[in-house]
Amino acid sequence: MLILGVDPGLTRCGVGVIEAGASRRLSFVHVDVIRSKPEQPQDLRLLTIYNGLCAKFDRFIPDVVSIERVFAQENRSTVLGTAQVAGLAMLAAAQRGIPTALHTPSEVKLAITGNGMAPKAQVENMVMRILSLNEPPTPADAADALAQAICHALRPAGAIQGGEREEHLTAAQRQWAVAMQKARRGRGGIKRDM
Repeated sequence: MLILGVDPGLTRCGVGVIEAGASRRLSFVHVDVIRSKPEQPQDLRLLTIYNGLCAKFDRFIPDVVSIERVFAQENRSTVLGTAQVAGLAMLAAAQRGIPTALHTPSEVKLAITGNGMAPKAQVENMVMRILSLNEPPTPADAADALAQAICHALRPAGAIQGGEREEHLTAAQRQWAVAMQKARRGRGGIKRDM
């Protein structure tokens, strides 16, 4: 199963792709940060991020998109931009029929380190170890996107199911969805970034 993690942000939106294989063996596929210019109007910044997300979804054709669940912060302008970008990621996935899952930062930290209050450095270190990377992805948004994808793979139903919507599919609908994913993937193949 190919999982694309999104760490939403208006200036930097992290995108990480991993593959969850047999026995939940996880392997690195791709990591990147989509950037927008702070001096641009917000609508153009959102368009830049949206176009970047669409390009990643079309390139990798993930089985599921795992997005950070936005929670209240003291800085309202930051949380608003983050929530807007999370919504764009959900929209881009829905347009492509890709299920989405949402995980809070605490859930991600707990899944990766065993501690829901783990510092960022500990999460980055575990992302490196889990994916056998030689160095942490930079900037931090890139590592957070990979952590988001890893969290989804490690959660109890993550390796079997796609996102929240997929839990309600019948067996026949799931078979059809799997066949569609294989057909789409067969057209372009998966290119790994190393």
